[in-house]
Amino acid sequence: MAPPKGKPARPPARKAARKEMSFSIASLIGAVFSMALVLGAIMLGTENFTAFLSVEGVMIVIGGTLAVAFMSYQADDVVHALKGLGLMFKKATTTHENLHRDLINIISWARIMKERGLRGLEDEVDEGINDPFVRYGLDMVVSNYTPEEVRSMMETSADAYYERDTVPANVLMAMASHAPAFGMVGTLIGMVIMLGNFSGDMSGIGEGLSVALLATLYGVISARLLYMPAASKIMQKQDNLRFRNHLITEGMAMLVANKSPRYIQDRLNSFLKPGLHSKVDPGAKAAGESLKPEPTAVAK
Repeated sequence: MAPPKGKPARPPARKAARKEMSFSIASLIGAVFSMALVLGAIMLGTENFTAFLSVEGVMIVIGGTLAVAFMSYQADDVVHALKGLGLMFKKATTTHENLHRDLINIISWARIMKERGLRGLEDEVDEGINDPFVRYGLDMVVSNYTPEEVRSMMETSADAYYERDTVPANVLMAMASHAPAFGMVGTLIGMVIMLGNFSGDMSGIGEGLSVALLATLYGVISARLLYMPAASKIMQKQDNLRFRNHLITEGMAMLVANKSPRYIQDRLNSFLKPGLHSKVDPGAKAAGESLKPEPTAVAK
């Protein structure tokens, strides 16, 4: 169905989803490089590559770590944490460098209020905003709350988003601390089995001891190359999103206070790096320029 005359077509949801799912080249290069260093050291040190494979060690480390995670946290939190291992390689959609679009949108909404009043902004909300936090803020703006009330409620919402969405990072950090411990458990089990089968022949001690130590190797590698990087990536994404939500909170409070577009622009520019400040004249409208804000994608 064609959009109403005079209104730009909204971007397809699938296209927006593909943009959000783009991979981070730097993360992929880091993962490949780190694994290449480990495998390269093994290849330079020995030709017996199968000596570094131990199904028992993998079972003890991975199984024990997952068991403790499910015992310590709710199942949904652990599942989201495991999904976070894949998100480690995805590009962040919200950073300190791409907040300019949010600033322009808030200035556009200030223009709408100046030219068409609160009713015009209500029409903008009714037309659909993809981002739930932005929509919540606009609902607060048109609900006759004071600027202090809007700021308080939106700050509470932003903090709640942060606390809720950083739980998977806490789960991954716990798993990172448990994995080496279960690696040591696997080593001790392997040594007990090895010594229990010892019958005076010393020729099998070296091979048995190397197999027992593999569990510790698996525990350290999984903690340092999987769980901890994934937890750090989640925390970075959520820190950026909380910063962005505080910028939007400040903008919504100024909309309620009926501040001028120029004041809003100068105030919100303080959130951005000096080189990224908005240079748009919010008090003037060029010929043919639309008051329509840019489409807002759901921040992840």
